[in-house]
Amino acid sequence: MSVPAAQAAPAAQAVGGPAIEFMFKQIMEAVHKSQMEIAELRSECHELRQANASLERQVREGIQTMHMHNHAGIDWPRRQNNGTSRLGTPGFTTPAPGSPQLRAKSPFLTPNTVPSLAVPPSIYVPSPLSDNALTQFNFGVREIPGFWVVIPAGGAGTRLWPLSREEHPKFLLDLTLKGRSLIQATWDRLIPLSSAARTAIVAGPAHVKSIKDQLPDLLPHNLFCEPSAKDSMAAIGLAAAILAERDPNAIIGSFAADHMISGDDAFLAAVAEAVEVAKKDYLVTIGIAPSHPSTGFGYVRLGEKLGFKDAPNARLVSSFKEKPDARTAAAYIKTGNYRWNAGMFVTKAAFLMELLKEYKPELHEGLQKIARAWDDESMRQKVLDEIWPGLEKIAIDNAVAEPAALDRRVAVVPATFGWDDVGDFSSLADLLPAESNQPRILGDSGLVVTEQAAGGIVVPGSGRLVSLLGVDDLVIVDMPDTLLVTTRARSQEVKRLVKKCRDAGWKQLL
Repeated sequence: MSVPAAQAAPAAQAVGGPAIEFMFKQIMEAVHKSQMEIAELRSECHELRQANASLERQVREGIQTMHMHNHAGIDWPRRQNNGTSRLGTPGFTTPAPGSPQLRAKSPFLTPNTVPSLAVPPSIYVPSPLSDNALTQFNFGVREIPGFWVVIPAGGAGTRLWPLSREEHPKFLLDLTLKGRSLIQATWDRLIPLSSAARTAIVAGPAHVKSIKDQLPDLLPHNLFCEPSAKDSMAAIGLAAAILAERDPNAIIGSFAADHMISGDDAFLAAVAEAVEVAKKDYLVTIGIAPSHPSTGFGYVRLGEKLGFKDAPNARLVSSFKEKPDARTAAAYIKTGNYRWNAGMFVTKAAFLMELLKEYKPELHEGLQKIARAWDDESMRQKVLDEIWPGLEKIAIDNAVAEPAALDRRVAVVPATFGWDDVGDFSSLADLLPAESNQPRILGDSGLVVTEQAAGGIVVPGSGRLVSLLGVDDLVIVDMPDTLLVTTRARSQEVKRLVKKCRDAGWKQLL
């Protein structure tokens, strides 16, 4: 028995109706999700345009500066018969401050030749800073009342051996061919925020004299000499304890002596924003926007926004991540929720000591005893000899940052200024200028002759001729007493070679 067509149609509609509605709902959800993703992409494109505009401005400034020098008739240094470099001093020699010689410009560190913008603090101005791409930093008056800069100057930079040595580590070197060492560049960058009166350096005994020579404006009572290396928590904690004794309301910012930064305005704005967050009892780090999935840096996972009017970009730190493998690093980058951990911390000195008391009470007690005796020179050495050897050797991340993050007491200011810790010869090579399909040269380019040799880096530090034929991406560091040859791909492993040299009895060359 057949069913009339007029009766079959309503039956089909009754059966297919729910299925069609379900499919329609799925389609609308997919469209909504796509719209959300498009909105996020537009936001990211806006941030990238802001950052690119800042970089383009810096490049134009560098070109204008070079043209000004050429029009002014300034002669670039040339190689003389006595063997001096056509590019100035070689990279392993730090010239006296204020040298008039012009050097090859690094593409990473561009001098800021534009005067500060005189913008009232109530007006928002664009800056390449994270989500809001806005800042209230007063570019006219940069000094922050009550803010202390702390520069830990430690480590031997073993991945840059034999260029960097224990007695003359990388922060004392001129790695940009600009006539300023890394610690001098760090001082120059930060001094507008604090002045010399509120800038302190923590260093070991072997480097005190060199630091004094390179930084003549450093006040003697602001140079804190740690008897031996105890990692970053003891170094930064020592400075925090001493400064809290001198100024109970002090806010400190810790910035490594051997890092390179481009985009000073963006950097200073990020620090100023971090100070505002630190006033509200947070340990604040500055998260660097990753340019690639690096396996050489730790990462900070961004948490929820804090919503502070005077710190619009600040977020809670969800967690700290150790150096990942390549796959994990790529996954971090893909989410957009991770930043490089550059080891920059801003906080109240007293609040840092409170965190230390809670998470590492023995280390806190020892540093407090040292701090109370520090400004009494008759007692300082005695207390140091008694307490310092027993202090725990631990990084600030492990000691307080990671546990405090779990307690929602660590914040991050995401920023997009250029940053590099110059951790190996591969990263150093990226910071030096070079002609197309040629190796980078740190020092006198007249001492390097190449034929079909592309990429890599050569340090002609011995005065001998270095010639390369048909080899790519090599690292050649030719010093008067040591020769290193490796590849860029394995430059992170130089540290292992240093250990082997030590075990083989070559400590005098390390």
